[in-house]
Amino acid sequence: MSEAGPVEGQAAPEFSMPASGGRTVSLEGLKGKPFLLYFYPKADTPGCTKQACGIQEALPQLGRIGLTVIGVSPDKIPPIEKFARKFGLEFPLASDEDHRVAEAYGTWVEKSMYGKTYMGMERSSFLVGADGKVARVWRKVKPEAHAAEVLKAAAAL
Repeated sequence: MSEAGPVEGQAAPEFSMPASGGRTVSLEGLKGKPFLLYFYPKADTPGCTKQACGIQEALPQLGRIGLTVIGVSPDKIPPIEKFARKFGLEFPLASDEDHRVAEAYGTWVEKSMYGKTYMGMERSSFLVGADGKVARVWRKVKPEAHAAEVLKAAAAL
């Protein structure tokens, strides 16, 4: 595994995280099923809301092709639950507070704003096939167009 996280064709790194709705999401629990793991910086911010709502709208089509979607942020569970309720998000939103999963996927990166550098979540997604291997990686995702890109790639799995 490179520092930048898994690349297409590699096995998806292990994970297990608490998620909205009292759920737990894990690689083990998804064995044999294709899924999308998408990392976003912060619940209930404009870009993250656009992205999550786009995915929620695409959920019926994604469900028809058998794809499970999991959103991952460094937020604690209470703000994640509030975000999920506010926008009616049915898919699990997971809490990666210690960014262990983000680090395994190479999405916990140095960012900069107003000349200051800090560590934060890169908006990235990983489409994993039923075989547990990464089928597609998107880095620095554009929130508006993402759901359509995922649908197209997932349909080809």
